[in-house]
Amino acid sequence: MKVKRKVNKEHRAWYLFDFGNSAYAAVVLLAVYSAYFQGAVVGGSEGSRLWGVAIFWAMLIVAVISPILGTIADYSSKKKMMLMIFTSTAVVFTALLFFVKPGDVFIGMLFFILAEIGYRGGQVFYNSLLPEIATQDEIGKVSGNGWAIGSVGGIVCLLIVLALIQFIGGDLVIRISFLITAVFYAVFTIPLFRIVKEKKEPQALPKGDNYLSLAFRRLKKTFASVRNYKEFIKFMVAFLIYNDGILAALNFAAILGAVLYGMEQTQLIIFMIIVMVSSVLGAWLYGVIGEKYGFKRGLIQSLLWMILAVVWIFFNKTLTGFFLIGALAGFALTGVQSLSRTMIGAFAPPGQSAEFYGFFGMVGRTSSFIGPFLFGWLAHKITQYYEVKNLAGVDPIAMGHRMALFSVLAFLVVGLGLLFFVNEKEGRKVALGQVPGIEET
Repeated sequence: MKVKRKVNKEHRAWYLFDFGNSAYAAVVLLAVYSAYFQGAVVGGSEGSRLWGVAIFWAMLIVAVISPILGTIADYSSKKKMMLMIFTSTAVVFTALLFFVKPGDVFIGMLFFILAEIGYRGGQVFYNSLLPEIATQDEIGKVSGNGWAIGSVGGIVCLLIVLALIQFIGGDLVIRISFLITAVFYAVFTIPLFRIVKEKKEPQALPKGDNYLSLAFRRLKKTFASVRNYKEFIKFMVAFLIYNDGILAALNFAAILGAVLYGMEQTQLIIFMIIVMVSSVLGAWLYGVIGEKYGFKRGLIQSLLWMILAVVWIFFNKTLTGFFLIGALAGFALTGVQSLSRTMIGAFAPPGQSAEFYGFFGMVGRTSSFIGPFLFGWLAHKITQYYEVKNLAGVDPIAMGHRMALFSVLAFLVVGLGLLFFVNEKEGRKVALGQVPGIEET
């Protein structure tokens, strides 16, 4: 008699949250709003510069407040409440993007920054719920499932928007897509808030402490804890650098398509669907490669594919070629992101995975605004240079964006170079306590 596997409702609810919030990433960050803001709301290379500035401020604010909010959530056992606050912020300001019209630069930046803060800040609490719904043995699998299911959510929302654009058309439909995204986002977060239960009991603040002072003390303790794990630290330095290149490529993908190849909104959505479909394949395949041949080897391979994609963009002149680049980049991007997250689990000692993942998240948020800001600034400055030169046959905006790709390439190459110095086997041994001589501080 075949025994039915029990469905874990909390896992399913956690996956559905990712299914919903990936719609925001797909529509606002990747396929629709980024290109709409750059081309229609602002225009020209100034649009690219201001897009980078908006990402800079959103990421910087999240990086500053996350440790404090994380401390509040841990001690008060109100992760779900904090997640609801940030998710509501993201949903409301995503919906308000509907009111952003050409020339509305200030509210276009303000609403996006607030939506992005809600989205990114919410991820702190969403990720922090993972150890509460999954055992140590399940974390890797549940995390990977969430990533894949989230990608599917982004694809579904993009298909809905694509259908509306095809059948109705016009700028109004593009703005309506932000309302659809907000509703999609909100609906699929409901199961998590209804089903997932926080297991940890509330803790009283230590006498004489407030959440701010406690947050800084915990950060100090975390730094002291992880500094004895040299391979983990070396990996984090490499990640800090190559992650900037990855985020710059993601945040400017649609803008590159519009500027370099004149892609319309329909084409951009199809492009992003291709990227996300290939990313599901990349997440699955590199999960297998990582388990069989080592996470570092899989990470190196995926970074090499990403470097090839960036170099290819620089030389590619055709729209078909850009679609092929998108498929390659999606495949590589998810490999990089999923394996980076898995490497943390491999380097974390038993019982300290939450602390190491917290450090990983903090470093990722702290560095993530540099790459997009630098790309937008370079694209604008180089465009201005070529406008002054007024060279025959040279499109200043296109050339500015092509040359700015060297910043993405630099982050990826330097990060990859540093990754070669990481000893995965040694890091695993230290995490398991199989290497003597680690001094306590």
